[in-house]
Amino acid sequence: MFSQRLRVLSTSLAFAVALLPALVPAALAAEGLRLTTPYPAVSVTPGSDVSLDLTVDADEAARVSLRLSGVPDDWSAELRGGGYVIDAVEINGTDPVEIRLDIDVPSSATGSHRLTVTASATGTTVTLPIDITVRAGAGGSLELESESPSLEGSADETFTFNVTIRNDREEDVNFVSDASGPTPEWDIEARAASQGQATSGLVRAGSSATINVTVTPPEDTPAGTYPINLVVTAGDQTLEQALELVITGSYTLALSTPTGVLSTRGSAGAVTDQQWIVTNTGTAPITNVSLTTTPPADWTVTFEPETVEVINPGEEVTITAHITPTGDAIAGDYSMTFRAQSEEADDVSQTYRFTVEASIIGAIIGLGLLAAVIGGLYWVFRRYGRR
Repeated sequence: MFSQRLRVLSTSLAFAVALLPALVPAALAAEGLRLTTPYPAVSVTPGSDVSLDLTVDADEAARVSLRLSGVPDDWSAELRGGGYVIDAVEINGTDPVEIRLDIDVPSSATGSHRLTVTASATGTTVTLPIDITVRAGAGGSLELESESPSLEGSADETFTFNVTIRNDREEDVNFVSDASGPTPEWDIEARAASQGQATSGLVRAGSSATINVTVTPPEDTPAGTYPINLVVTAGDQTLEQALELVITGSYTLALSTPTGVLSTRGSAGAVTDQQWIVTNTGTAPITNVSLTTTPPADWTVTFEPETVEVINPGEEVTITAHITPTGDAIAGDYSMTFRAQSEEADDVSQTYRFTVEASIIGAIIGLGLLAAVIGGLYWVFRRYGRR
């Protein structure tokens, strides 16, 4: 009886040992493996790019293998994560992992198609069917618009156009923007406002995005109207927006003397003429140009002409300053600031030094006094020197 029980126990033990390899994988199977997407069925237009967000999750840490099937022969589709094409993800059992399914639908595609994403991890497999229906007009339209397609200012400014791209389609659309001006010398950039310095961006389905077009014309650009063309490639469409920049010209003046020397000499009480050259270095006419200065106390400075009605770009005019120091001015250096000003341009100034020389009459008087002193001393020594 005992030997019979022993044989039954031995047989049961052997059977359990034989089943052990089969039981181990089940014990190691990934618990609660999940593969989901918020949009498992979408309708798109032929030739569009489709991006769907997927989430991989599990109740315990595991390496999850991924496989994509059911992709039509002329389609392109891939799973991406972290900027890479991926075949697996690592799950920590706490935080889900976000991946993306990118699908390139050819322009010849029609009908309904089912793609399947399969996730497998240590004995557990889940599938996620995704239905793509391709039909013309399913995605709505893409449009560009600008509230201010025309801007105005001088050539030394930088201008920014804000252009809106509207997406009435049923899927997100990637876009690339480019803008050009009249000549290559124009500095023009078209950037997606939400993407920093990127020329490309993403506009969500049923939403809009802003494109900033920054224009810096050459500083010597003449006044006039100049076209700026914005081209946006969005999905399977090429959109254009005509913009316009009205240059009023730049307004700048330069002030100098004919010789470039910023000093002169003159006598107290006498008139000294100093010519000044005022040049229009901008690209637009400058009107009502005049010279001013603040002379030392009791000095007189007048200008001829007092006002120049207009100076065209690149032209120069001569204005003469009549400088009269006060009659009792002490010999020495005096500083003045001459300033050219107008209605349009910023003031431009030069510091100027005027040296007052001793007058001839004063010199004669001084010499006479010196001679009198010397003569007086001579007479004194002649009369009293021998006593």
